[in-house]
Amino acid sequence: MNFSLSNMNRNYFNLLLILGVFSSLFAITPAAAQEKLPPNLSTRQKGTDWATFLGPTRNGKSTETGLITPWPVAGPKVLWHKPLSTSYGIGSISRGRLFQFDRHEDMERLTVLNAETGDFLWKYEYPTQYEDSLGYNNGPRTSPIVDGDRVYIYGAEGKLHCLSITSHKVLWSVDANKKFGVVQNFFGVGSTPVVYKDLLLVMVGGSPDDSHNFGRFDLDRVIGNGTGIVAFDKRTGVVKYQFSDEMSSYAGMTWQKVGDRDYGFAFVRGGLVAFDPQTGKQDFHYPWRSRLRDSVNASTPIVAGDEVFISETYGPGSSLLKLKPDGYEVVWKDSELVRERKMQTHWNTCILHDGYLYGSSGRNTNDAELRCIEWKTGKVMWSEPGLTRSSLMYVDGHLVCLSEYGVLRLLKATPERFEMVSGVYLRIPQQESNVADPAMLKYPAWAAPILSHGLLYVRGDDRMVCLEVIPQGVPKE
Repeated sequence: MNFSLSNMNRNYFNLLLILGVFSSLFAITPAAAQEKLPPNLSTRQKGTDWATFLGPTRNGKSTETGLITPWPVAGPKVLWHKPLSTSYGIGSISRGRLFQFDRHEDMERLTVLNAETGDFLWKYEYPTQYEDSLGYNNGPRTSPIVDGDRVYIYGAEGKLHCLSITSHKVLWSVDANKKFGVVQNFFGVGSTPVVYKDLLLVMVGGSPDDSHNFGRFDLDRVIGNGTGIVAFDKRTGVVKYQFSDEMSSYAGMTWQKVGDRDYGFAFVRGGLVAFDPQTGKQDFHYPWRSRLRDSVNASTPIVAGDEVFISETYGPGSSLLKLKPDGYEVVWKDSELVRERKMQTHWNTCILHDGYLYGSSGRNTNDAELRCIEWKTGKVMWSEPGLTRSSLMYVDGHLVCLSEYGVLRLLKATPERFEMVSGVYLRIPQQESNVADPAMLKYPAWAAPILSHGLLYVRGDDRMVCLEVIPQGVPKE
């Protein structure tokens, strides 16, 4: 090689320069470089994970296709079922694992199962003393959130944990109620957080010391201390920002891209808060709450294009807003002068499909109706009584509908009429149980179904059931 030392140095320098350009183009941050996913336990090739509340698109809709329709008379094939302990929420699915969050005696427990077989993998638990003010069950109300190798759980008394899925160890935790001064709401903590880039967005709703002297019947006198919404660094738990004097609700946190920017949405106790999820800068607050003291907002906002829909069941009903650079304009809202509301969702979140909303409208078991309304106008297309309060998810042109007394239905997602394709009341096979009531799904079946890799997961009061609704492809080798 006929290179001088100076040429070698020059070539070396040029090489470093080129590498520097490429590293800037394809930069990998230290955090990203260390990101390691847990092994994938799934054997099913087709489909997507359901790793967050309301699924991969945060709207209760599955992108999977190939649904078996109609179902067999006895219902879809049951792959496994397992008893659950005390809670209201349903789990999340990631990389072949089901993450379920329940209470076992005086412990809140994250149980991790093989999503396809129901086999136990591992658990994490911590003590709890939560007692519901209104006598409902004392278990968690939220779903686990999975992000890479991390899973987040948010307990009924405000204890927030981030765990490593690979090591099963706590990466960070915070007692949010204690740290931010939360006065216990009617049903404890019930808003599931959401991951946004490097942040975990959490509805907290803390109060100053003076507000802690009030009892349950004085909750309307409680004021906020600027921690209505808190953003944590998802890897460390460090608080990145906090804002809003609002109290917490039971609606899940969410975000969506609208035009050229992202919006965060929190349907808090007093109405809808829209904000920049990266900075915490509030765009607007839209008041929307019943005058009843014991009312709650519990349905997650639905976003389509530059419009956002909210609904509740205790008073004002529903409203559709159009987002503007300087705030919003009201497209339509239920009138205070008319007794009949277009849609009044309780804990369930509507499904938007092809310009129409489908949801269970009504506060009580006997007056609830399954409805279809037009997104742009709120016009009621059809309404079906007698199904009791129900929760929905969408897949492949259909709605999976679970009533609170455990009836599982498959419906056509059409605005023309209520069209039931299949209906089933799942029962435990006689050879598996001698119990007097063989129902797999007992009241209250309040959690919406979830679907991942062709498998449908539903829960009642004390049992989880996994059904195959999209046939399995060729197994991985």
